[in-house]
Amino acid sequence: MRISAGSVAAGAAAKMTLLEPASLWGSGGEVAASDRVRFAAIGTGTRGCELLQASLVVPGVECVAACDLYDSRHEAAQEAVQKEILTTRNYREILDRKDVDAVIVAVPDHQHRRVVVDACAAGKDVYCEKPMSHTVEDGFAMVDAVRKHNRILQVGSQRVSSIVYEKAREIYASGALGEVFFIEGSSDRNSASGAWVYPIPPDASEQTIDWKAFLEGAPQRAFDAARFFRWRCFSDYGEGLAGDLFVHLLSGIYFISGTNEAPQRAQSSGGLFRWKDGRDFPDLIETLFDFPRFRVVLRCNLNNAGGEPIKFHGTRGTMEINGQTLVFTPQDDGPKPEEYSLKGWPARLRKQYQAQWAAEHPQPGPLEYKAVQAETFTAPPGYSDVSAHEANFFNAVRSRKPTLENEEFGNHAAIGCHLANYAYFKNTIATWDADAKRIRG
Repeated sequence: MRISAGSVAAGAAAKMTLLEPASLWGSGGEVAASDRVRFAAIGTGTRGCELLQASLVVPGVECVAACDLYDSRHEAAQEAVQKEILTTRNYREILDRKDVDAVIVAVPDHQHRRVVVDACAAGKDVYCEKPMSHTVEDGFAMVDAVRKHNRILQVGSQRVSSIVYEKAREIYASGALGEVFFIEGSSDRNSASGAWVYPIPPDASEQTIDWKAFLEGAPQRAFDAARFFRWRCFSDYGEGLAGDLFVHLLSGIYFISGTNEAPQRAQSSGGLFRWKDGRDFPDLIETLFDFPRFRVVLRCNLNNAGGEPIKFHGTRGTMEINGQTLVFTPQDDGPKPEEYSLKGWPARLRKQYQAQWAAEHPQPGPLEYKAVQAETFTAPPGYSDVSAHEANFFNAVRSRKPTLENEEFGNHAAIGCHLANYAYFKNTIATWDADAKRIRG
């Protein structure tokens, strides 16, 4: 990673490295019955079923029950785990079970606090989908519950467990990037699905959905299947683009840079331009975050398929992550004689400067030159950071050691999302008051 002062950018071919995933806990051998973790899923919609499927390759775990307010998702959950398990609409029935050690919570954001607090009180460890909280107050209540009941909590933003992000963290910590003052990231989509306009199942009705339970913690209103299946569009239940997508970008940036604090302030701009379907949130938002060591610009756009790159701009190099690929490009930051401004000097002064510069900067020998070479790192085909993230959670359940993306980390990332939305909707600069635990603006 370290480039000498005598390096040259000679168009050297990029070096490609295939990253090697760490073995999931217990792989390659039998897992003792005493180490087996039995868990239940609370919320088995799209993400909940994804998490259940990812758990199948995690050794030493077993799903024994599932809960969802929509009856057909009970069937979907059993298909995801490939066996018959107990299913219910009432998550408290799951929390009462003695054979449940932990729960995966993948319910709408507005119910995170209630379910997580109840799970902690019931003595269950919790994997909670991102964003951790629906409001600032919810986040701190969840932190208090985890600590009061001495539980393990991990927030489900899987990039924190990715081998690609682990390599990026290593590069960042090595100093190869130099000083990093600016980081940018985006998450852009261009489809109805990407804008959460999900199809509504043909059997959706007040008979198959517990609408009353869905509204717990939200304003009362008549049954509306669109709100149930497209809840991310509505502020009563979700946090919009900031909570759904900014949180992934922020969590990745936190992990790589070793940051674990809320942004100091946020400024947002954007609008609702295309997906005018009654949603509350914009389909384009861009936010500038202030952190003590650097600035971060994030953008989400539902009107162009731009992918999800994160780019770190350092004084000695640039690092970009896009999907499962990381590219590190060092910059030749060695001393160089001035050329541009000397155009305004007479020839005699230019020659005098050049001679003095050459005397003060002797050229390295032929063997001392090193090419400025980009390096590419990628995960192997079939790699799943979701399974790795779940494995890290279940390892923590066994060891009782805190997860990296614990309640403090998750709360700080969620506060960043709340700041972005506050700044957008209030049309102001949102400032975080850490002492008062509130947003001001």
